[in-house]
Amino acid sequence: MFAVNDFILSKYTHSIDQGSFSWSAPSNIALVKYWGKKDKQIPANPSVSFTLSNCKTITTLAFARKQNNGNFSFDFLFEGKPKEDFKPKIQNFLERVEAYLPFLKNYHFTIETVNTFPHSSGIASSASGMAALAMNFMSLEKVLYPDMTEDYFFSKASFLARLGSGSACRSVKGQVVVWGNQANIKGSTDLYGVAYPYAIHDTFKNFQDTILLVDKGEKQVSSTIGHDLMHEHPFAEKRFAQAHENLDKLIPVFKNGNLEEFIKIVESEALTLHAMMMTSLPYFILMKPNTLQIINAIWKFRNKTKTPVCFTLDAGANVHVLYPNEVKEKVLQFIKTELVGYCQNGQYLCDEIGNGASLG
Repeated sequence: MFAVNDFILSKYTHSIDQGSFSWSAPSNIALVKYWGKKDKQIPANPSVSFTLSNCKTITTLAFARKQNNGNFSFDFLFEGKPKEDFKPKIQNFLERVEAYLPFLKNYHFTIETVNTFPHSSGIASSASGMAALAMNFMSLEKVLYPDMTEDYFFSKASFLARLGSGSACRSVKGQVVVWGNQANIKGSTDLYGVAYPYAIHDTFKNFQDTILLVDKGEKQVSSTIGHDLMHEHPFAEKRFAQAHENLDKLIPVFKNGNLEEFIKIVESEALTLHAMMMTSLPYFILMKPNTLQIINAIWKFRNKTKTPVCFTLDAGANVHVLYPNEVKEKVLQFIKTELVGYCQNGQYLCDEIGNGASLG
């Protein structure tokens, strides 16, 4: 396990004037939710997620050494076009990570990024986007310091990604990733995401996630504001304790493949996340009427057919439908016949558990 100071290299042994790298990083879906954070993007409670496969961000980082090292210098293009409104977020990220990447002001960067999922599809791209950018910066640092280990490379990439977007630290590795210190999970830390270290039943190794796009608009309340509202939340401490308990409960579930218990924990976590939003001050609701229609339809279908399908939610209205690969055909037919009508423009995305970031 690495400490913060381990991510500050004392000196570089090599140099490079220009070049480029390209990394893709996927989105992820939390099973145990993180909601509430301390300074420097430290989570108030641990979380665990499935890394996705198809919904990902592909980012190319070109760099060229410059003469004036006084400021950060970069251009940002999204899907081939300049996107000025995103530049402040990149600037903020560079300021946060500069202490750990002291070469940043030595280069002018051109950052080009595309998503494999439709723009404004309602799928948060901050996790995949920040993870892909962090991987690129680590590739550059590895050129400057070739002796770093693979473990260091990926751990620091996750550490850096966290400083851009908390959940981004879970998009570096796969398939199941833990972020946050959990006594019963070896190697877990608040500083970065780690691959789940224990046995995972075959049932979970090809799990499916179909994302129903209920509302593609901008959220009324940002996740950053939502996290901050946990500081004075009347139920915060109990919620943080519950997250620890649910993560412990998932350890035997991941091992034995108990889908009934998995469904209970995952759905409870999703509803608890939104309960925290509805009971904060100010209170807010991110679910939409069609979100509730979908949840009720899933419950009805599961009770009637005994199919092991469940839902989870992020901080928004869209519904992630989770199910094992063995029932894929049956669940997709159910989605097409009963759930598509609740999606905005009938849109949904099919994804599955994946292996994390990849080069090229």
